[in-house]
Amino acid sequence: MGEICSTCGLPKELCVCETIAKEDQLIEVKTEKRKFGKQYTIITGIDTKEIDMDQLVKKLKNKFACGGTAKGGKIELQGDHKQKVRDALVSMGFAPETIIIK
Repeated sequence: MGEICSTCGLPKELCVCETIAKEDQLIEVKTEKRKFGKQYTIITGIDTKEIDMDQLVKKLKNKFACGGTAKGGKIELQGDHKQKVRDALVSMGFAPETIIIK
């Protein structure tokens, strides 16, 4: 028998806490110009207590073949990935109506 989730009481293999948390997020995606005219895609609004930011950043960086980081409750990806981020987040289980692109 595996570990039991302290939030929902189900075994870790059947835990639905992260799935429920993904549907409740209000995510904002925007681009920002930084040093030397470089574009960065900034993703904010993801609850760091309920979603594993390191795993999410790793998946996004692999999908878009770019550099990036998670700090201060936001994800920064190198390059302009505004339109592609929405599709990637939806495929990871986030609700499409909660993703706002600016």
